[in-house]
Amino acid sequence: MSTKRSGAAGPALQFLGAAGTVTGSRFLIEDGRARVLVDCGLFQGLKELRLRNWGKFPLEPAAIDAIALSHAHLDHSGYLPALRRDGYRGPIFATPDTLALCRILLPDSGHLQEEEAHYANRHGYSKHSPARALYTEDDALRALGSLVAAPFHSRVTLADGVHATMRHAGHILGAASVVVELDHPQPRTIVFSGDLGRPHHPLLRPPEPPAPADVIVVEATYGDRRHDDDASLKLFEQALARTIARRGIVIIPSFAVDRTEVVLFHLDHLVRAERVPAVPVYVDSPMASAALKLYRAAAARRDEEMRPEILAGSSVFDPAGLVEVRTVEESIALNALAGPAIIISASGMATGGRVLHHLANRLPDPANTVILVGYQADGTRGRRLLNGEPQLKMLGRYVPVKAEVVNVQAFSVHADQAELIGWLRAAARPPAAVYVVHGDPDAAEALRAAIVKELGWNAAVARQLERVRL
Repeated sequence: MSTKRSGAAGPALQFLGAAGTVTGSRFLIEDGRARVLVDCGLFQGLKELRLRNWGKFPLEPAAIDAIALSHAHLDHSGYLPALRRDGYRGPIFATPDTLALCRILLPDSGHLQEEEAHYANRHGYSKHSPARALYTEDDALRALGSLVAAPFHSRVTLADGVHATMRHAGHILGAASVVVELDHPQPRTIVFSGDLGRPHHPLLRPPEPPAPADVIVVEATYGDRRHDDDASLKLFEQALARTIARRGIVIIPSFAVDRTEVVLFHLDHLVRAERVPAVPVYVDSPMASAALKLYRAAAARRDEEMRPEILAGSSVFDPAGLVEVRTVEESIALNALAGPAIIISASGMATGGRVLHHLANRLPDPANTVILVGYQADGTRGRRLLNGEPQLKMLGRYVPVKAEVVNVQAFSVHADQAELIGWLRAAARPPAAVYVVHGDPDAAEALRAAIVKELGWNAAVARQLERVRL
């Protein structure tokens, strides 16, 4: 069974990112009359991938008519400020909660990049002189002016003859699978899974099944494995108990959106069940605090994305001992904090942000523990910790890793292989083709093979810059 691949005229899909790697989601649809981009994310991880963010975009940004975002994570939205700066002037469609999160994440991303460039210039450790930001906070603020709400299940027109409908993806607040319909030259429907959540996400309802489609583009972050939630949660509990007993500090590098909320949910459960002692819990990320406020608001208004049992709770996002760290001075003061305590700080793969300072301060002490609670891309400090490297370079110096490092996969809000296959199986009819994206090569190939074997469908792993006929 083969999937037709062609650069011929007619409706086409081109993979501008998230092909052969997990990050940089960017998918271009052309039908002869319109060009529409689904997602506009940053490449993260290995240097060779990050350098793509600095290269020339594969087409003139001004030639794109519209953008539809699946969700707010930076590997799906984080290139928008650069695209807008370089000439894009069309609308950016997303669900209302995704828009709200973008208003938090994108300016913060620009601010952090400026801050890191300034820090590198002050301390002279950048290879570039002067170091500069990929884009600025002002660039991000200008991009926000193009945001347009596309509520769930509401069909919106992206461009002439191109329409989109958002369906619940269950990944983070506002996350959607994007259903794109082409009217010309003949009707075609393409479903982009976005990042798919899990059927048993502790806070959000499960993903909706795929809409009937001619083509499905599916993520494969965990396409080669199955999550063992019970074992992972036990690891989390034991790591907390060990570190608290030796009066250490637990550092949790956490994605600011959703992952912090999930971590707080499980911490609250363990303390209430008296399985770990209550200790101070510091959320040291202004972005995470802002996202936490949105989750609290969603629960208060009884948002349709939230699980009913979460709506019935009163303190899910406010466990005992929670302290939200607001200022830089308060963050610096945590360097002198005596344990036991827990510090949750962004970023989730330790690529930047305040967590770097906490890791630099706490990694040399074997009393402390770092708990990794999400996917760690190749080339990130999180992956190096996961691989057991004895030292990490950060903030211009090498830091010895003496602290305990624990990997807890139960906190992942990405579907595993069985859950991805289950989502595809729920489709009303088999598509003509499935393209596997947003996965490392082994994970993407494993999912492709599973789709062919278990579903009997035509499936292929997408390649960077490849065009396929629709």
